[in-house]
Amino acid sequence: MLNTLESLFKLARNRKSNPLDGSYTNKLLSDKSLSKEKVLEEINELIEAIEENKNTIHEAADVFYHLVMYLEANDVKIENVMDELNKRKK
Repeated sequence: MLNTLESLFKLARNRKSNPLDGSYTNKLLSDKSLSKEKVLEEINELIEAIEENKNTIHEAADVFYHLVMYLEANDVKIENVMDELNKRKK
């Protein structure tokens, strides 16, 4: 399970340093405004999906993907996020 998430972060970092022409991932990584817009859109779609009890898995996956791209586009490292979560353990 966590390997999939780790692979997503590796993809983002790889595409950021080695852009691929026509890549949607690269478009999100290079256009912070678009990336932000997509995160907001996907979160709203997930909320709606949960409320309607349909497409929840698909929409949750979209949120994860777009959030990872948004974080990477803005140089927010997942390692730092994980460190912060570890600090919050009680």
